Parts: sequence; C-alpha cells; structure tokens
Amino acid sequence: MAINPRSHTPVYVQLAQLLRDRIESGDLPAGSAVPSESRLSQEYGIGRDAVRMAISLLRAEGVVSTSRGLGSWVREDLPREQIKLLPGSKVSARMPSSRERHQMDLDEGVPVLIVEGPDGKVQMHAADRVVLHYPESD
Repeated sequence: MAINPRSHTPVYVQLAQLLRDRIESGDLPAGSAVPSESRLSQEYGIGRDAVRMAISLLRAEGVVSTSRGLGSWVREDLPREQIKLLPGSKVSARMPSSRERHQMDLDEGVPVLIVEGPDGKVQMHAADRVVLHYPESD
C-alpha cells in the first residue's frame, strides 16, 4: 500500500491507517516494535513530522505505546477484570489527569471509567482493563 499525497485525507492519517492495518493483520503483532520514524519516512516517502503525527494519533487511540529513547511498540491486550454493576449504579467516562495517568500507569489515550455504586461509593477504572456487566435479573 502507498500514501497518496493528492488525497483529501492527510498523509499522517493515511500512514496511521496503514500501520493500523499492519497491526490488525498480524504483520506488526502485539509487543513488536513499530518501525522508526526515519524508516517510515523513507518507506512511505513522507516527512518525519507526518510520521510523528501518525504515531501520535495511534498512541492517542491506545494502539501503540511510546517511550522516549526506546521508540514505539504495539500495545499488548491486557487481562480485563470483570466489574459487576449493581442496580442503580452510574458509569461515566473521561480522560484522566496527568497525575491519575501516572498513578494508574495508563498509556496516553486510555480513558477512565468512573463507577458510582447505589451506595454512593465511587471507583475509578482504566477503560482498557475492565469489562462492565449487569448481573442477569432474577
């Protein structure tokens, strides 16, 4: 696949989709390194700024993780905890603050779920680490 510089879709969005396709096909499996900025720039004939924007987009979507000096890699699927919601529970989602992201060891782009039980007790969960479900009615 190639980048079409004449497309109405920005080149960084096209590159992000190409990388997403490679991840979904297994060509870039979970835990594998994403090619370097310079390699992607040369391979697709686009500027490094566009490559950085594509990686940033994938990071914001929670598809890849990046560490300064180590590069980027495909995120692994984490085990998910089952959270049983009680009748009367309320759930909302939001992006975490920088402090919350650090405390919960969250990647950029991962929202948190705020669960308020019927008793008023509030719990915060990383959205990529839980599955919420209601018990079957009796």
